Amino acid sequence: MIDLDPDRLLPVDPSQRDVARRLYQAVRGLPIVSPHGHVDPRMLLENAPFDNPAELFVTPDHYVTRMLHAQGVPLDALGIPRRGGEGEVAGPRQVWRTLCEHWDAFRGTPSRHWIEAELAEVFEVPIRPSAADADLLYDRLVERFALPEYRPRALFQRFGVEVLATTDDPSSDLAAHRGLAADPSWGGRVVPTFRPDGLLDPSLPGWAGRLEELGRAAGVDTGRYPGYLEALADRRRHFREHGATATDHGPPDPVTVLLSHEQAERIFVEALQNLATPDELRAFRGHMLCEMARMSCDDGLVMQLHPGVLRNHHPATQRDFGTDRGADIPVAIEFTRSLRPLLERYGDHPNFRIVLFTLDETTWSRELAPLAGFYPSVYLGAPWWFLDTPDAMLRFREAVTDTAGFAKTSGFVDDTRAFCSIPARHDTARRVDCAFLSRLVVEHRLDEEEAVETAVDLAHRLPRRVFRF
Repeated sequence: MIDLDPDRLLPVDPSQRDVARRLYQAVRGLPIVSPHGHVDPRMLLENAPFDNPAELFVTPDHYVTRMLHAQGVPLDALGIPRRGGEGEVAGPRQVWRTLCEHWDAFRGTPSRHWIEAELAEVFEVPIRPSAADADLLYDRLVERFALPEYRPRALFQRFGVEVLATTDDPSSDLAAHRGLAADPSWGGRVVPTFRPDGLLDPSLPGWAGRLEELGRAAGVDTGRYPGYLEALADRRRHFREHGATATDHGPPDPVTVLLSHEQAERIFVEALQNLATPDELRAFRGHMLCEMARMSCDDGLVMQLHPGVLRNHHPATQRDFGTDRGADIPVAIEFTRSLRPLLERYGDHPNFRIVLFTLDETTWSRELAPLAGFYPSVYLGAPWWFLDTPDAMLRFREAVTDTAGFAKTSGFVDDTRAFCSIPARHDTARRVDCAFLSRLVVEHRLDEEEAVETAVDLAHRLPRRVFRF
């Protein structure tokens, strides 16, 4: 059985744990602000019952599928179809059995913590996954899914989600967002986020085709550089009209470049003709990050930047199964020199705000905290993806607080496609932050009243403020 200890993730030292308990009580019931994630808004629009445990917990979650793949489980055995529809795909019950048979592989991982919290607290089925109980657990969950109180909208309300940001293609018509806004029975807040990576990097396959889609969506000729810029600005305006407060950028590196209009236009034309060099393409991508910053100064959209991932490290997986299958690997990166052109021009602009994320934690104290500790526009994003673990979250606070303080951090982002893990992820962050703050209290570096106020800031007020909700 799953037994979630009420003091999980709180400090072991009794005096510190008592303080952490009091801090946690002040934040545990606060509304959830989720400013960065990948939940499909159609799920909330349609409000259909979840189909089965495999499609909810396993197949769409690359945290889970990559761990099982590392144990030698083929991806098609996890319900992921091959491109072109070749081969057989395991059915949902077999996929669930596969997860349960390999549950020991998740010991010590945040995925185990989140899934067990979902089972015990969200669906009230506190059965630990195992080969022996796989079918029993599957059937109990299917019974829960059929009840109205476990549908997406009911859970959204039960989770206490105040605002949920999705991630959306610039050419999207945002139909699901429009549908939710027009539904009188819906009282939640779900906002889109402008994610233009595929349009800003001419080296990516399919770039020219995506430009055409952008042009059709904006009603502008994107075969010319001025029209391309106009279309991006038009779509940003469209997103803002539908509630967006932020953009989201995941380039391979944070290099920024200030090109003249003429230089950028020349590379743009050459890129369309497949004549631009790799160095020119990289410079254009860096220039377009600066253009996004310029547009943010105009429209107020908060710019999120999370570089440092080598996407699709295993070409065969991308070829056979597509992207986002767990084969993305972090790489070392450099921020200070890379961001200097952008921050030199826009770092002091009163309307500009940029939130920096990284998977290279060696940069936390060396580069990111000093940048946030000087530039008014720079905020530090919480540890995400490979680093959204309790130990990494503590290391983050220890690395950046001396230089950047708490107020220049963004609060927690769950970065999830797994809707039902949202409360468990935010609860983890709140417990870890309370653990860190309790140490400052017992060391007499912060009084408890200030620690409570800071815990509330980190859990609720900061993400609202930083992301302009």
